[in-house]
Amino acid sequence: MAKKQFPLRIDPVLFEVIERWAADEFRSINAQIEFLLRESARKAGRLPKKARDPNEENNID
Repeated sequence: MAKKQFPLRIDPVLFEVIERWAADEFRSINAQIEFLLRESARKAGRLPKKARDPNEENNID
């Protein structure tokens, strides 16, 4: 599955926070943003179970 691309405008302070957070977790900034969005969608019950990240070892709610 090809990933969609789109421009993202983000507050510079928030970008720096995400950049440091990504470095702490050994992810790229893009991967960190995708992780945060996926977690938020999962917690809100908006992410179908089959669309969950296949890299997750345990898909427990």
